[in-house]
Amino acid sequence: MLRWIIIIFGIVIAAVGGVMAYRAYFIEPSAAIMITNEGVRELPNTAKILGGIALLLVGAAVAFTVAVRKPRQ
Repeated sequence: MLRWIIIIFGIVIAAVGGVMAYRAYFIEPSAAIMITNEGVRELPNTAKILGGIALLLVGAAVAFTVAVRKPRQ
């Protein structure tokens, strides 16, 4: 029973991280604007993107590790 709860928890954490990274990169307003001689460029919130990717990787790793491990007998 605990194994399934940890697998679902890992999947949920991975999903939250993926949504957070996606929203920070594509949907939310830019964190900064860089003005150069060539034009104006908007920069996404890099810290939020990296945090979302980290959550995605940690959640996927937890779910995968628990799912692959053989149960004790």
